Amino acid sequence: MKNQLHDFFMQQALNMAETARFRTRPNPAVGCVIVKDGEIVGRGATAPVGGSHAEVYALKDAGDKAHGATAYVTLEPCAHYGRTPPCANALVKAGIKQVIIATLDPNPLVAGKGVQILHDAGIITEIGILEQQAIAQNQGFLKVMAGGLPYIRLKIATSLDGRTAMASGESKWITGEFSRQDVQFWRASSAAVMTGIDTILADDALLNVRSLYGKPLSELDIDVVQPYRIILDRQGRLPLDAKILNPEHSEIKKVIVMTPFRQELADKDVIQLDVMPLDELLLTLKKDFQIYDILLECGATLATAFLQHQLVDEVLQYVAPMYLGQDARALNQLHLDTLSQALHFDVLEIQQLERDIRLRLKPIY
Repeated sequence: MKNQLHDFFMQQALNMAETARFRTRPNPAVGCVIVKDGEIVGRGATAPVGGSHAEVYALKDAGDKAHGATAYVTLEPCAHYGRTPPCANALVKAGIKQVIIATLDPNPLVAGKGVQILHDAGIITEIGILEQQAIAQNQGFLKVMAGGLPYIRLKIATSLDGRTAMASGESKWITGEFSRQDVQFWRASSAAVMTGIDTILADDALLNVRSLYGKPLSELDIDVVQPYRIILDRQGRLPLDAKILNPEHSEIKKVIVMTPFRQELADKDVIQLDVMPLDELLLTLKKDFQIYDILLECGATLATAFLQHQLVDEVLQYVAPMYLGQDARALNQLHLDTLSQALHFDVLEIQQLERDIRLRLKPIY
């Protein structure tokens, strides 16, 4: 019965973390609930950067009831002074008697130190309740804090026969409105959306978040931090009149272009990066811009390059129930001679979106 209660209250903490999904980057989205005598007396979720962490809000919400209570937290309480004081210390000061933690924080500034502060204060801790669900909420943050490169989701829209566009390039729209709305969710969940120059030339894409859950952002009471938009343009072909460079359509200071230096882009306050290999690019985005998770929306050439370099962590493949024929464009440019060379995937999730199917896949390298 105790474990079932732990699961129930941790799920409430995960629900609180979900309310912060779109606003906390580069910080993780964390949720906390304070429970006393079987009832939730305090709730909190991470504020935007510079604001308080989930535990602080939950303790404030609980007030004096926090003394002798149990805290359920989706990520190990921080142990260091950053923009805010350590949350582990706040839990001790409030007189919390037990802390249930979904997953530890691999950030070297925390990494077990938060739990140690709690132990030293005589607070009972338990770790690993609904851990996989908590990890799924902050995959980019956790991967980078553990020393990895940003978490890459490759988004692909295809027909049943694995085609992404007609031979002419016509592709609007292969998938339906429900799938396109789902893509908006993943954009809002990402620190950056990345594409190649060919996609910009073909679609004049903005790559921003315009709606969520089927409604314009203006109609939702949700804080959404727009992602960086990253364009890989090795030959300097980005048109100056592209919508993504137009202040009326786009937040220019959050557009990053990997390109040979162009003064005309500098005059528009566009961030420019030198042309470099993909792994170096990801390292630069991680270190200089605190970009920890990227949605890759691109054509076959760039998708293939990321897959061949084993940089893709997850594939979001939207499959529409139609055939486009053998002359239509293929979803990748992999050249394989034998079945043993095939790239395999673990299936993480299958979901129907009206007539389309969305597959979430993990490459097996």
